[in-house]
Amino acid sequence: MEIQFREINPFDMWIWLKFSTNPSAREKQYVEEVFNSWFYLGKLGAFNAENLQVQDTGLDISYMNYDEQGYDKSLLALMHNIGEFEYEGQWGRCWFDLGTSDAIALDILINALTQLSQEYVTIEQLYIGGENPDWPIEDSESRPQSIYDN
Repeated sequence: MEIQFREINPFDMWIWLKFSTNPSAREKQYVEEVFNSWFYLGKLGAFNAENLQVQDTGLDISYMNYDEQGYDKSLLALMHNIGEFEYEGQWGRCWFDLGTSDAIALDILINALTQLSQEYVTIEQLYIGGENPDWPIEDSESRPQSIYDN
């Protein structure tokens, strides 16, 4: 799977997928479940890089002391909004307002999509941010009208 980062505005960001063929209904369901799960975790503040206590501890986490107030001591890192997933031929896209979630969210999404592509539905390309000249975002009805529109 080729991964490209384009112009990123975390409050107004499109994610594009190009499949090897037009995706079936089941393949669309797999993709949408990944994105919806990722978004819900983000909406709950899961992608907060200031509170990675287990990761920061290292390999030996047996009997580690976890600071229950660690989350409260960090800045909120919440995703704000998601649009409806859209498809056109071999392409799929979805709009996100990543809010204040940290960049670790994108690493986790890329890891999940990489495995999904290897096991269930072949994704040839993943574009994060920017626009696809073959499919203008102005045509989308799934992106909420917002303060980001000109």
